[in-house]
Amino acid sequence: MPIAVDIDVMLARRKMSVGELADRVGITPANLAVLKNGRAKAVRFATLAALCEVLECQPGDLLRWEAEVAVGG
Repeated sequence: MPIAVDIDVMLARRKMSVGELADRVGITPANLAVLKNGRAKAVRFATLAALCEVLECQPGDLLRWEAEVAVGG
């Protein structure tokens, strides 16, 4: 997927656990793991805003676009 998720980077910078972030944002650790591992198909703006508020960052600190690499071509 061309959208990379850097929640783990921000967690490390803030010295925060996945469980603590999930509690503070108000989502389950399982749903946070799906988002963190790049398996989510969508993210609500309210969730993104809550993540940014808790982690004290901008959306661009959590999400970035990466070009897809053609295989075989």
